[in-house]
Amino acid sequence: MKILFISDIHGITKNLDKIKKLEEQHNFDKIVNLGDIYHCGLSVKKNLKVNPNAVKEFLTKYRGKLLTIRGNCDADVDIQVSDFPICNDLVLINTDGLNIYCTHGDKYNIDNNTKINDLNVLIYGHFHIPYIKKDNNKIYVCVGSVSLPRDTYGSTYAIYENKKIAIYSLNSNEEIMQIEI
Repeated sequence: MKILFISDIHGITKNLDKIKKLEEQHNFDKIVNLGDIYHCGLSVKKNLKVNPNAVKEFLTKYRGKLLTIRGNCDADVDIQVSDFPICNDLVLINTDGLNIYCTHGDKYNIDNNTKINDLNVLIYGHFHIPYIKKDNNKIYVCVGSVSLPRDTYGSTYAIYENKKIAIYSLNSNEEIMQIEI
């Protein structure tokens, strides 16, 4: 299974075309959106084009392969108006004999994982900083943000395929870091 992980769009449309090109190039089995779909803070809005309706239309095109997790900036009304399901808190993908837990990252992350059993991988966004860390046979992957990066890597995404997770730059599509499981 080949899975694209994206997070923290925050209603910003600037990189949606790049995500579309990735999908056209790879034809992913699943696209996992790790939350914070539509809303963007006021201090950021003045500098970026924010269009929640365009984000909704974009994601709706992929609803047949889209799995979306609710983020801390996603409200009940977002779930009601979206034409694709938005799951609460935590979703499990079992593939290649691995358990990949998907969450936004505000509730479950490297520092708070006690409620998760049989953890192989916990993948999330929320922090807008990409990293891969291994601790006691548990792997934690923060995919960063496609719209509002908070580090020198810029906008990022992750791909899972054949027991490997890699984080890539959205601007260059170059691999930044990876781990084989």
